[in-house]
Amino acid sequence: MTESQRIRARLEHHLTALAVEIGPRAALMGHGLLRAEQYLNEAFVSAGLVVEEQRYEYFGREVANLIASDGGVADENAHYLIGAHYDSVPGTPGADDNASAVAVMLTLAERSAGRGRPVRFAAFTLEEPPAFATKHQGSRMYLRHHRQNLSSIAGAIILEMVGYTSPQQHYPLVLRWAGYPKTGDFIGVIANLRSRALLRRVGKGLRRNTELPVETLCVPLNGWPLPATRLSDHASFWDAGRPAVMITDTAFMRNPHYHLPSDRIETLDFEFMTQLVIGLENVLSDLAPPAQRP
Repeated sequence: MTESQRIRARLEHHLTALAVEIGPRAALMGHGLLRAEQYLNEAFVSAGLVVEEQRYEYFGREVANLIASDGGVADENAHYLIGAHYDSVPGTPGADDNASAVAVMLTLAERSAGRGRPVRFAAFTLEEPPAFATKHQGSRMYLRHHRQNLSSIAGAIILEMVGYTSPQQHYPLVLRWAGYPKTGDFIGVIANLRSRALLRRVGKGLRRNTELPVETLCVPLNGWPLPATRLSDHASFWDAGRPAVMITDTAFMRNPHYHLPSDRIETLDFEFMTQLVIGLENVLSDLAPPAQRP
């Protein structure tokens, strides 16, 4: 089995568990969110990572962010964070939104475990409405919890819907004028002005030794002039003054199954996600080489 085949097999394993066996992972309906949390916790532990559970209450239900790292390497010193939300809106298995991103993150975490990288892998809860952009959003809870040492977050890479490709690609009018591709076969990397250096390094790493088309966008004023560029957990880091990028297949600008029951595993492009994992490994080798141990 080649490395690409191994990566694809792990992606298929995680996506089947999340989007087929568990299915909808809504905060206030059913038990899918809790089952997903348990699955993620077990996956991180099985990979040999140490898991921090950040628990809190949301309308009478206990929810949790799960933060995994390599035996405390990223606990105190400057570190990078790779994050993805694991909840979905009600009534959808959420294959692209956002099991695709969680599967990529888990696969990357498994392949990075034991290398002593200064990286945290964050499975955020409650990104979807009605919690989005409120104090209950998982990433905002995480940042408030760590507000005394925010400077230790060298940068955050947030994965948001990363598994769908299409012959057609839509944009807001201003981006159509900018000449971005008309075919939805690329991965997008979006940053604010504070995160320009991180954007360049992430874009370079994703392109190196992969077949992945990459398009980048840097937005002013923390993305407010283009509200669609704020629709994930990276915006929490922007608002907290920390460098962050969102990596995305552009969500509803490409995927017609967005927030619908048809957002199923059968619609995803596994080769696309495999190339993304390879590209992200390149990114981590540049940003977060293994820490020097005594």
